[in-house]
Amino acid sequence: MTADPVLPEVLENVFLASSNPEDVLAALLPAVCDVLRTDRCFLHLRNPHTRMYQNLCWRRSPEIPDTSTNGWEPEIEWEREDPMFAAALRTDPSIFVEDVELASPDVLNIDFERKYFGHRALIHAHLCHDGLLWAILQPCIFGHPRVWDSFDRAVIHQVLEKLKPFVLSYVKDAGV
Repeated sequence: MTADPVLPEVLENVFLASSNPEDVLAALLPAVCDVLRTDRCFLHLRNPHTRMYQNLCWRRSPEIPDTSTNGWEPEIEWEREDPMFAAALRTDPSIFVEDVELASPDVLNIDFERKYFGHRALIHAHLCHDGLLWAILQPCIFGHPRVWDSFDRAVIHQVLEKLKPFVLSYVKDAGV
């Protein structure tokens, strides 16, 4: 077994540049998009105890749908319609979807994805702590499928580990 490759410098620098969670979260999304060559990246932050959530979103172009929320909102029980959200709540491993159009219905609900997100390929990366889901990082591609290679998977794994203390601090400080 080989060690994880070194996190790309642009991402490492995001975590080193500030101890302020807001600064880190703002800088992280475009950096993830650049490193993984994706069109949009959003971070679904949530308090697992109250089911309040907030979405932060960065996108390459204004034509790409913005998933941002205006502050914190009560979560809907998406797990009823969205198998990926249900998997995230169970703290299952992150999900790498190469083509939304060809994915199995036990992985995703194609109608739900089309209605709310519009992407073609995505990573549904689960940030969990103490058996609870605290965030979902979701880089995605529009217009064509994408094979997520070992580099992409290693980057996501490392980003989630480095991101965890910032997410926990941000959510707890929000007091929602």
